[in-house]
Amino acid sequence: MTPKEFNQALRGDERIYGTLLVSGSPFWPKVIGDCGLDFVFIDTEHIAFNRETLSWMCRTYTALGLPPLVRITDPDPDKATIALDDGAAAIVAPYIETPQQVRALRGATKLRPLKGEKLQAALGGQALEPALADYICANTAGNSMLINIESVPAMQRLDELLEVEGTDAVLIGPHDLSCSLGVAEQYDHPDFLAACEKIITTARARGIGAGIHFWGSIDEHARFLEMGANILIHKADIILFRTHLKAELSQIRKRMGDAQGSGKEDGLSI
Repeated sequence: MTPKEFNQALRGDERIYGTLLVSGSPFWPKVIGDCGLDFVFIDTEHIAFNRETLSWMCRTYTALGLPPLVRITDPDPDKATIALDDGAAAIVAPYIETPQQVRALRGATKLRPLKGEKLQAALGGQALEPALADYICANTAGNSMLINIESVPAMQRLDELLEVEGTDAVLIGPHDLSCSLGVAEQYDHPDFLAACEKIITTARARGIGAGIHFWGSIDEHARFLEMGANILIHKADIILFRTHLKAELSQIRKRMGDAQGSGKEDGLSI
């Protein structure tokens, strides 16, 4: 899948699947290149990737047909342009709550390379010269913009947020959303599930993609897809590694009659 195809898929009817990458190892693209992924998710908000590492990851996964979706550290349009310069096919802006934030991000992703007063005029509705408009359209055709919906204020303003031109998809941040709802990490709570369904159905009704990054069970993942989500970020490389390592070591120890290891039993989420 190319970045342009990914952009089209975000708004499409077919479901697309990715996973979060914690590992920056150069060996990793070879490992996950044939795992059935449609894209990869790289999170610079919570994971310490420097620009050089991010750039080779983005360009390598793009070459493998796995467009990189990069979450920036905060909803700063300058951070969005940096991520795109580093090779991101799409950016996710965390904790969006106002139309003004979305509008600024649109300028960074959909109106590149405009800056300064020229950009502000365009964002204000001033028509661009035809040749420039054509250039920008071609230049940004592969750029995608997703906004994280992670709070009650964002839900309350969801229609306003989605009225701003340029958003290709919304991505639910389950941890922060559950905290904002007052039901921290209670992912089966009726309030949390109702909020997710509202976000997903509202976005999809507007022809905008909707997804979630989740690390629970297969049944829990399916529940969000059954609500209508068309984008799923399934767990993370480190979670999948941990799960399978623990399970297989346990099976080997049990077969050989050895004592079980003394690992923590609590879950891991990112």
